[in-house]
Amino acid sequence: MKTVLLTGATGFLGSHLLESLLKDKYRVIILKRSTSDTWRIRHLLEQVKSYDIDIEPVENAFIEQRIDAVYHTACHYGRNGDSIAVIVDSNLMFGLQVLDASLKYKVETFINTDTLLKKHLNHYTLSKNQFVEWLQQVSDQIQVINLKLEHMYGPKDDDTKFVSWVINQLKSKVPEIKLTAGEQLRDFIYIDDVVSAFMLTLEKSKTLAKFTEFDVGTGTLMSVKKFLKTLKSVYEKENAVIQTQLNFGVIPYREGEMMRVEVNNTNLRNLGWQTKITLEQGLLNILESDK
Repeated sequence: MKTVLLTGATGFLGSHLLESLLKDKYRVIILKRSTSDTWRIRHLLEQVKSYDIDIEPVENAFIEQRIDAVYHTACHYGRNGDSIAVIVDSNLMFGLQVLDASLKYKVETFINTDTLLKKHLNHYTLSKNQFVEWLQQVSDQIQVINLKLEHMYGPKDDDTKFVSWVINQLKSKVPEIKLTAGEQLRDFIYIDDVVSAFMLTLEKSKTLAKFTEFDVGTGTLMSVKKFLKTLKSVYEKENAVIQTQLNFGVIPYREGEMMRVEVNNTNLRNLGWQTKITLEQGLLNILESDK
């Protein structure tokens, strides 16, 4: 039985990944804070060994356990006006602490959660990219698998995230939702398909190079406008027609807005991965889970 250390287990991606790891009979160690909100994984806590990193050193998890692989999903998006120092501490310095311990205690594989967004788009993307540069620097000492994501969605996401926020607006039957023109092209991927990519890359790690990157996306771009119209349509099929208007074009694009994200999932598909959840089914799953 392999032992896996998971960071970010209380978050959206981490909680779904934890479910899958336990289902596949991995032994899982998680790093969290004593103040972490564990609502997503409360039913799983008895099945894992956890360490509170605000109380004891990260290294303790590695001293007390023989860890075969690390899944690093913890991140800080910096959406609430947090300082640069807070964002860098979460996305870079904490990652380096885990990486240092992984090197010291001879962990075989380090699987990192990265972004497909441009490096200098904001503080989040810069700090995430800087951490990957450190991973490349030490990949002669530890196998690194870097998984690049863009826009995942699914049940148990934060209410502040885009899809959850729009659904809550529809539930509240607000007169209108003010939006940009919605011409941005994004790759919307359901959380279960993301998790399957994370699981497969660990399973196939022996066949991979010391440093390997994969784009994790459906490979099909869709405009934000089309996505939201589909979301509203699925919502109304499940509930009832509502008067809420999707008011596109009343909000300007953010400075530096990426109008298109580039996704090439060929290498991941060559590994044997494929998406299984359609957009409509994924959105329906969210609405059903909310009930």
